[in-house]
Amino acid sequence: MKRKLLNKNKYPPKCEYCAKGRLAPNGENVLCPKKGIVERDYSCKAYKYDVLKRVPQKQPRVKEIDPADYEL
Repeated sequence: MKRKLLNKNKYPPKCEYCAKGRLAPNGENVLCPKKGIVERDYSCKAYKYDVLKRVPQKQPRVKEIDPADYEL
């Protein structure tokens, strides 16, 4: 069975999320075994998405509940 990413269109391919590349010490580039040093937004044919490399966005804080809103 072929593996598919559920939100494929939501996350465009970037070397920043590639399973083969790793972040350079300067934090601005990616070290790719195929292409060498590339930008974080770059992607090539060897791109393979790694779920664990993507840092999720922080969820918005829920405002505090006021008990007066639930009184009749």
